[in-house]
Amino acid sequence: MRKIIESTLVSLDGVIGDPHLWATPYFDSEAEKHALELLSTSDAMLMGRRTYEFFGAAFPRQTGEYGQRVNEIRKYVFSSTLKTADWSNSSIINGDVITEAAKLKSQPGKNLVMYGHGLLGETLLKNDLLDELKLWINPCVVGRGKLFFREGEKTNLELIAQKTLATGVVVLTYQPAGIANK
Repeated sequence: MRKIIESTLVSLDGVIGDPHLWATPYFDSEAEKHALELLSTSDAMLMGRRTYEFFGAAFPRQTGEYGQRVNEIRKYVFSSTLKTADWSNSSIINGDVITEAAKLKSQPGKNLVMYGHGLLGETLLKNDLLDELKLWINPCVVGRGKLFFREGEKTNLELIAQKTLATGVVVLTYQPAGIANK
């Protein structure tokens, strides 16, 4: 069975919103190589509408191995409002998120990767469909913006790996507590 792996950029104060405004200085060649390793173990990406719209506008112009891989990988966009998905290898899934994600997860293939922790990530985590969270803790304080978790959300996680990059970014890989026992 495939894993669903979320990879999210986080500031020291827990902000995940608009990472292009604060995390870009930390995404150097080492970070790109690390991100490419995750993509090489995946054969598809899961996205919500907002992530799709942002990535779909930015990535077609990206070059290099990382940009090429993001552009060529299969993309499943979970949205009830998006009508077309014109970015390469993209398709819209507008059915029940839990059912459709479980179907994708049960298909043969490599892992499914997801960037960011919006409503899609929250839903997958809450319904035991998210297998790993890679939190890229960036050495900056943003001061405001969308936080990683909504108020009242509680999830226990187990640290399974860590890597410190030269820029000071620490990539912490967690799995939801108890997932190894399922």
